[in-house]
Amino acid sequence: MATTTIGKTKRSTDELINEAIDRQQSWLEKRRKLTRAFLKRFNFFSKKKEEPKAEKKTASVAVKAEETTDKNRNVLRAYWFPMTCAVIVIILAIIVMFTRGCCSNQTVISAVPEPVVKTSFRNNPNKHYTPSFDLVRIDEKAGNIMIAGRNAPMSNVSIIINKKVVATEHANQNGEFVYLQKEPFAPGNYVISLVDANTNVKSKDSVFVYISERGYKNSVSLLMTENGSRVLQAPKLIDGDLVVSKIDYLDTGRIVVTGRAIPRLRVSLSLNGEKLGVARVSDYRNFGLGADVGELKPGKNYELQVRLHDATGRTVASVKHSFVMPAMTGDDNTFYTVRRGDCLWIIARNFLRRGVLFTMIAERNNIENPDLIFPNQLLQIPLKK
Repeated sequence: MATTTIGKTKRSTDELINEAIDRQQSWLEKRRKLTRAFLKRFNFFSKKKEEPKAEKKTASVAVKAEETTDKNRNVLRAYWFPMTCAVIVIILAIIVMFTRGCCSNQTVISAVPEPVVKTSFRNNPNKHYTPSFDLVRIDEKAGNIMIAGRNAPMSNVSIIINKKVVATEHANQNGEFVYLQKEPFAPGNYVISLVDANTNVKSKDSVFVYISERGYKNSVSLLMTENGSRVLQAPKLIDGDLVVSKIDYLDTGRIVVTGRAIPRLRVSLSLNGEKLGVARVSDYRNFGLGADVGELKPGKNYELQVRLHDATGRTVASVKHSFVMPAMTGDDNTFYTVRRGDCLWIIARNFLRRGVLFTMIAERNNIENPDLIFPNQLLQIPLKK
């Protein structure tokens, strides 16, 4: 008799769990079959045929040989660079050993006596040497002048002051000589030059010396060359934080004063009590001030004064420099050493009156970028076009 289900009956939990497990097992079995079929197609699970013993031995030997070869290749790949360096070092060591041997032999054979320069000078008596200056300094206490320079080795050099021969010195085997004036110089202007006593060849450069009436510490010596002048000794103009490092008088009737002071304060310049101008001290403690003073007459006394002012305008430091105007050298150019914070516009304004003339300075010094100059760079200032 068939049974019928009347209405809804509730299935037990065990039946639901068993059905779920059966479905999962069926799904896993299907996946295993598909995986085996796929791998068999690519022969992943195909078994290797058994080889004869002789063939197995031959194959094992071949495999070992291949493994050894692979190991050697791996060693070469890992250590090729240090091995190459070692070979190069060995080759260089061999070359150095042979070179040292050759040089040592040559040194022993070509040894010569010490006074080579003296001998070569004697063998070339017609060779002309031009005497030159190394140093000209004025003793600040005694007022003596010391002159050091160079000429031909073992030669005689005459010192000429204001067109008169005052002494003749003998140069050593290196061509160096020193002259010291025993008596102090009287205040005034002096021009010093050199001449070879044997060949009468004169020095290309000369030195201008100014002896101040207010003491030797205010004296100045300038090396005058074809390209301009260079300060060998300058007066010490210092008052506290105010330091005047250089005073230039140009043949265009303009004075340029440079120095160091307290940053962001102002300095003023006056000549014989007449105020000439004011400049601001840069953040790097440097200042430069140029002003027109007209023609200063040689032999006349002048007093130059530089003052440092605070924010209220009060004078906090002052430097005075009294001098007798020397004769101009007639040079068309002067030189300026760049300091931190400088720019070509300010330099041109101080030396050439107008900042827009900075292009002349850039052109003379072959400066491609006028906005790029460097501290301690030496600039040639063209005073005449």
